[in-house]
Amino acid sequence: MLPCTLSLPALPDRRLRALCAHSSRFPGTRAPVGQGKWRPSQGSGLLVATGRTRTLGRKRAHKGSFKDDPRFYQEIQERGLNTSHESDDDLLDEASSPEGTQKVDVHVVVKSYRPPQITWSQLPEVVESGILDKLPAEEHKRQEAIFEILTSEYSYQHSLGILVAEFLQSPELRATMTQTEHHHLFSNITDVLSASRRFFEDLEQRHKAQVCVEDISDILEEHAERHFHPYVSYCSNEVYQQRALQQLTSSSAAFREALGEIEQRPACGGLPMISFLILPMQRVTRLPLLTDTLCLKTQGHPERYKAASRAFKAISKLVKQCNEGAHKMERTEQMYTLHTQLDFSKVKSLPLISASRWLLKRGELFVVEETGLFRKLASRPTCYLFLFNDVLVVTKKKSEDSFVVQDYAQLDHIQVQKMEPSEASLPGGGNRSSFVPYTFQLTLLHNSEGRQGKMLLSSDSASDRARWITALTHRERQRPGPTNKGDLLQVEITKAYLAKQVDEITLQQADVVLILEQEDGWFYGERLRDGETGWFPEDLARSITSRVAVEGNMRRMERLRVETDV
Repeated sequence: MLPCTLSLPALPDRRLRALCAHSSRFPGTRAPVGQGKWRPSQGSGLLVATGRTRTLGRKRAHKGSFKDDPRFYQEIQERGLNTSHESDDDLLDEASSPEGTQKVDVHVVVKSYRPPQITWSQLPEVVESGILDKLPAEEHKRQEAIFEILTSEYSYQHSLGILVAEFLQSPELRATMTQTEHHHLFSNITDVLSASRRFFEDLEQRHKAQVCVEDISDILEEHAERHFHPYVSYCSNEVYQQRALQQLTSSSAAFREALGEIEQRPACGGLPMISFLILPMQRVTRLPLLTDTLCLKTQGHPERYKAASRAFKAISKLVKQCNEGAHKMERTEQMYTLHTQLDFSKVKSLPLISASRWLLKRGELFVVEETGLFRKLASRPTCYLFLFNDVLVVTKKKSEDSFVVQDYAQLDHIQVQKMEPSEASLPGGGNRSSFVPYTFQLTLLHNSEGRQGKMLLSSDSASDRARWITALTHRERQRPGPTNKGDLLQVEITKAYLAKQVDEITLQQADVVLILEQEDGWFYGERLRDGETGWFPEDLARSITSRVAVEGNMRRMERLRVETDV
């Protein structure tokens, strides 16, 4: 499946400066507080602010409601996602440009540049009340954090409404697919929208009742525990949704034509349907981060902090259920499919289907040299590997959906070694690998017949070899090591990415990832919010260089891991 991306148009200098001025919303790109100046950004050719003045006083009143001309949820990044202490200033600083706040980066999923969401301090009722002159800075930050949850939910609800009205209810699109395909594509999105509307109504009612909102933690906790169950069903359907979209896109010209016409409608803002379909996953994974920010803003008030912590736990539990539901459905579907495709007639049968088994990686490799029982592959220059979390299955590919099993071994009985051309040789065989790049040696210490065999394999690229070696040694990587994760490179994801292979990781815009490996244009990393690992293209990310942001991310990771039991 394709990642949802839109290239940004060329911008005039005035607009460019306005956009760059708001780069402070992104970790590691922030300018220090002080006098505002402009300097060239290293390596980008862009101007960035070297300073700005902190403003804690009265704000300019915003004309109209935050409901006027709502932004697409795809276009916003909540300030509450930022873990840096400097983000406190962001909650207080008003937008200094009418042009918008998006970062200048061709990978950001964005179509237009409209003003940011109105802040709490810009509300007419807040300005007219005169409360800003009396409110302590910490309470000011807490009110902004509360209000951002409200306004971002409205943007999210607005985008979900477009998905339902323009795509789900389109008779033209409906006519291009079966009822089953339609259900797989849209699942229970109407239930998700209803849950969002109910959640927003409760938040808005609390907002209207008080200029300074006492708390919303009780609302967050109640909805996470009692009303957000549609999210679990929607996330569990993700594997069927992606498969349906992929099949329809590749095989149905009528579907592509109808979809293209809808995506170009003004109501959709030129955004692709996939960017709407992934919104529930995006929102549900952001809510713990936004609630965590609320916890941080209430530390000076014990009762509010306890309430916010309960809400944080409830939402974290929900996200864990969504992740487990998605994994369970994906793995069950995957194992039943492979059970019908793998032919064990030539070896001792292996009971493949197990609740505790899932696929880590699959693919075809070139066989450079083989010894022992692997000589049976001599007539075939390639082999097709299926690597599960507990066993490696070596096969010969007959067709796209048929594989004859040649051998297998438990992962505990496998050794893998990266080879250079000068090192690549096997006992009893010649050295034909001097002209074959990207080789690695695979040793089965105890195979299906209780014997040992070796094979020298070659990948298509350095990154593919690195990915195979990483997958084959994943048991070793699961053991706790002395590595200080605070010293690892951290990156922020600048555009959404949908995994195309089983060893890749699906990422949302604004996700923070700890980089464990880097090879030939690819990163292997650990997603900060839940500990999931996988590969992704490095051009989807930008490095976080601010030490303050890095340390804040690590503290947030520790809190999230405790609550989500990662």
